[in-house]
Amino acid sequence: MKAILVKFVRKVLPGGMLRRLENGYRRLRVKLVSARYGNPSKHLRVIAVTGTNGKTTTSCYINEILKEAHFTTAMFTTAVIEVAGKQKLNDLNATVASTARMQRFFRDAKRANADYVVLEVTSHALDQHKLDGVPIEAAVMTNLTQDHLDYHKTMEEYAAAKSKLFQLRPRFIVLNRDDEWYDYFNQFVASEQKMTYGRSVEAEAKITHVKLYRKGTEADVVLDHQTHLELATNLPGEFNVMNMTAATTLAYLLGVKLEDIQEGVANVEAVPGRFERAVEGLGYDVIVDYAHTPDALEKLLAAARGITKQRVILVFGACGDRDQGKRPIMGEIAARGADRIFLTDEESYNEDPEQIRRMLMEGIERGRGDAKTTEIADRRRAIERALGCAKKGDMVLITGMGHEQYRIVNGQRLPWNDGQVVREIVGRERAA
Repeated sequence: MKAILVKFVRKVLPGGMLRRLENGYRRLRVKLVSARYGNPSKHLRVIAVTGTNGKTTTSCYINEILKEAHFTTAMFTTAVIEVAGKQKLNDLNATVASTARMQRFFRDAKRANADYVVLEVTSHALDQHKLDGVPIEAAVMTNLTQDHLDYHKTMEEYAAAKSKLFQLRPRFIVLNRDDEWYDYFNQFVASEQKMTYGRSVEAEAKITHVKLYRKGTEADVVLDHQTHLELATNLPGEFNVMNMTAATTLAYLLGVKLEDIQEGVANVEAVPGRFERAVEGLGYDVIVDYAHTPDALEKLLAAARGITKQRVILVFGACGDRDQGKRPIMGEIAARGADRIFLTDEESYNEDPEQIRRMLMEGIERGRGDAKTTEIADRRRAIERALGCAKKGDMVLITGMGHEQYRIVNGQRLPWNDGQVVREIVGRERAA
């Protein structure tokens, strides 16, 4: 009944009026729900991390650095939720948590006497006023690349939604100097200090040297053009160098000791669904990663190519009821970056999965990768085939689902986790 009423209202009301009504309702709801929980965020020091890719990993780096510096923390990301050291997987399977869920988290953080709250912030949450009334101590921008255009329609509108975080005039702002949208976000002013990071010579936290390994990365960062810091992380890939440098920059602004920054970065052993090793001892690597945007997939494939001795084997698909424009782009990226491709279903939601695969295949064909591509709709069987063809020194990448514990197919929520599926397949083969 509620869904029918919403559709009717959207049909009869002009777009501008409907937008104003929706915004008014959301603002009021946030105030009411926050009041019900005693306005728990009022005295919290919130560090908000936004961007298209890298939000979760950057948040985890920040969290570990602050804990190493003996602060009590709380963290809410799409992959994990943690309060005072007690961590659990986030199984919401949703881009944006409900207003009530976020206010309960703030209440839990307040009860735990958290010194800092680290929050992964999406453009949807900002656009829907989920952060109204939340004091922002620091805002970190990772990057802006194509995603969520089913919701925002244009990159300009997407950037405008992200900018709402920086319009709150946080005490500190951290920006990616290498990002294409840097100039746009640089227009916003921090109430105390802004700092940039990246490989650019103009970055105030400049990455000067990177060494990639199969199971980790080393990097040198120069802070404020004078302080040299050597960092080592268990997470591979140059994109993770950017994530840990963003976290390092923020920690430096907060006055965290350099040795605590180094130890905190080293403490991040893994992030669920982010370049996560699903199983060991096979002679080849099996990596589960949340990469679901063109930029994330391209960087993941580049990272895999840089540390893999033999072939990169990719299992991937795309999410239904989401930005369709990125599908052919991702298909072309897959064709360029992978040696072998297994095209499969991800989460179709209410969309025809065959149509989703067809759009991905358009890009694969454009990139001349159709000869090395096998289309298998059944995701479990696609993973089985990928593992079955892998040889010593190869790397199998299984992308799109990452940490998620469910798939939504034909409107039904079904238990699913890529890493667990891999372990089940391998376990069965080992037992045979």
